[in-house]
Amino acid sequence: MNKKGQGTGLVTGLVFGIAGLVIGVIIAFVLVSTLTGAGLLTSGETTTAVTNETAILNFTVGTEDLDEIAGNRYGYVITAMWGNATTDYEAIPLVNASVSSGGVVTVVDGTFFTDAKISYTYITQSNEGYSTELLSGNFTSGVDNISSKIPTILLIAAIVLILGVLEEDENGQ
Repeated sequence: MNKKGQGTGLVTGLVFGIAGLVIGVIIAFVLVSTLTGAGLLTSGETTTAVTNETAILNFTVGTEDLDEIAGNRYGYVITAMWGNATTDYEAIPLVNASVSSGGVVTVVDGTFFTDAKISYTYITQSNEGYSTELLSGNFTSGVDNISSKIPTILLIAAIVLILGVLEEDENGQ
């Protein structure tokens, strides 16, 4: 009582399942690359200036974190620095320090002030732009995770296919 086309349901389901997975990954690639490439979500950026933030500039320690560090802030630029050597603040040349994109100030050898002031600017990204940046950054690791699971998925599909074929033979169909 074998109806025509009944035996191919298992194979068709497996093929469509794997094809659906591949198509889903391709669609995700297109969406993420469109969002990051078009720059549609970066319009909400604002620039903020911080004046006279207290800091310790110590050449033996080497770094000082700025107070205004957050995940959606970048583009830190030091605009001025002053150090209190005795009682008066004196200007520190900007070449004596640099700031990373994460807001960490690095000072050069010979710069030591326990009471210093730093003025700087930074850019705050919109929540949408920040989310898009994180999505594109994590997308590669996500694809790596999925691609590492593909052999397991194919193995399970092969086992299901073999069991399906054996069941058909056992029933005599």
